[in-house]
Amino acid sequence: MNEQPAKRPIARLVARSGGDDVVRIGAGRDWRDPYHWLLQLTWPRFFLMLAALYLAVNFIFAGLYFVDLRGIGNARPGSFGDAFFFSVETLATIGYGMMYPQSFYANAVMTLEALFGMMSVAVFAGIVFARFSRPTARVLFSSVAVIGPYEGIPTLMFRAANRRHNQILEAQISVAMVQNETTVEGRLMRRFHDLKLARGRNPVFALTWTVLHPIDEASPLFGRSPQEIAAGEIEIVVTLTGIDETFAQPIHARHSFVAEDLRWNARFVDILGWTDDGRRAVDFRRFDEVLPLGD
Repeated sequence: MNEQPAKRPIARLVARSGGDDVVRIGAGRDWRDPYHWLLQLTWPRFFLMLAALYLAVNFIFAGLYFVDLRGIGNARPGSFGDAFFFSVETLATIGYGMMYPQSFYANAVMTLEALFGMMSVAVFAGIVFARFSRPTARVLFSSVAVIGPYEGIPTLMFRAANRRHNQILEAQISVAMVQNETTVEGRLMRRFHDLKLARGRNPVFALTWTVLHPIDEASPLFGRSPQEIAAGEIEIVVTLTGIDETFAQPIHARHSFVAEDLRWNARFVDILGWTDDGRRAVDFRRFDEVLPLGD
């Protein structure tokens, strides 16, 4: 019996995390742009890299001090640990006074390390501040999109919400369909087709936003079956931009849906309501819930 080949998973252009999901073979990493690389690192990786660099620098200077350990007062002969911790004190400008440089060589190394320490503190303090102060969006997208009738027209619908307790001003959403297409010459390409929205702008995005794309005759999705969408590896790419009222700076977020994320002939569960004291409420616990039409 012949084994069926394993089905290749759908390759997303936009990952669930919001970043891209593209493997760049042969591109390498541009080390001429370390600032951008440091800003793009996750916080755990950034602190891990910072700790590794801190230890590496102290080990290097400890090795330099170890060449002439007698040049450091009160250091135990042959103790690399004393050289290491003297480097830590020098790099951090602590200066407890128990150990001190007493030769020209030790003073020269100490001067070089003190200069390096001041520069590194300034550089990494600026990077940490830039990471904290960089405006980022906390936009929640529904994990699924539904296709069902709205105002008598088949409509693609998904939800977006601002998870912060503030407002996104002049929010705009654009939606595009990406699909495999074969040119007349027989070349396979991934092409974008814009999807027209019932409303693509929200002046004050504070609660939830149900984005609607009518699937009429002008829509690239018109007449497509679930099987055709899966076979064409169609991906619905969503981008949202706006101005964070707290920082007064532009922010952006992105998301995508593939065939397995679509729920046909369904609708989202209502999540808007009111509290007992008359305030508007949003139940995020049911943000992704859908119901088949007719239930």
